[in-house]
Amino acid sequence: MRWFMHLAYRGAAYHGWQVQPGAVTVQGVLEDALSTLLRRRIALTGAGRTDAGVNAHSMIAHFDSDTMLSDGFIRSLNSILGRDIAVYSLRQVRDDAHARFDAIERSYRYYATTRKNPFAGELAWRCSPTIDFDAMNEAAALLVGRRDFTSFAKLHSDARTNICDLRRACWHRQDDDTWYFDIAADRFLRNMVRAVVGTLVEVGRGKMKPCDILEVLAKADRCAAGTSMPAGALYLWSVDYPKEIFK
Repeated sequence: MRWFMHLAYRGAAYHGWQVQPGAVTVQGVLEDALSTLLRRRIALTGAGRTDAGVNAHSMIAHFDSDTMLSDGFIRSLNSILGRDIAVYSLRQVRDDAHARFDAIERSYRYYATTRKNPFAGELAWRCSPTIDFDAMNEAAALLVGRRDFTSFAKLHSDARTNICDLRRACWHRQDDDTWYFDIAADRFLRNMVRAVVGTLVEVGRGKMKPCDILEVLAKADRCAAGTSMPAGALYLWSVDYPKEIFK
């Protein structure tokens, strides 16, 4: 039986999602915990690969089990996981369902605060209260559509194509001091969201005009875009799937 796991994690303590030799990763910790409880080696496949320090408000991963799994199994799993990972639910899916390849949309949020906040720590990027979010939204709107995002991709990645269907990109005000950037697409390139935010920040600081974002896209050159923003303020927010894959 194939199961979809819904989980969340804080990324600060991990070298990203994907298993790496000699490094503590979210996937590695979860596979060890599942293998301990199910008494055989379990391979876990995630909906994507978050980089070191990036958080997940909602991640989906799949694995196979030859036994039925209950809420008691989830409680046992959470009891042996560290405080930075929480498993919310398990749902049985079709035997050929795939957490990565069957996803139809993913969204991220990047948090920013205009005031020093001792409770946010690295979970939100502190910015100047004078930053122009309206200008950043004007630029972000120009990114929406099916485009080549090479300028925002990590160099020398293994992606077969840098074409992504960007469906929304907008800054929202959460309260007097907190903003978040909501971005959704069919797929994302490595480091893409942090590079997009870094470029928008250049617009917000007045170093670029909103329309300059089109020139950045056209150059298909990572050096044309802004710097990569800190990882701790970025969250994988949601992953959506077609209903027919669930049992």
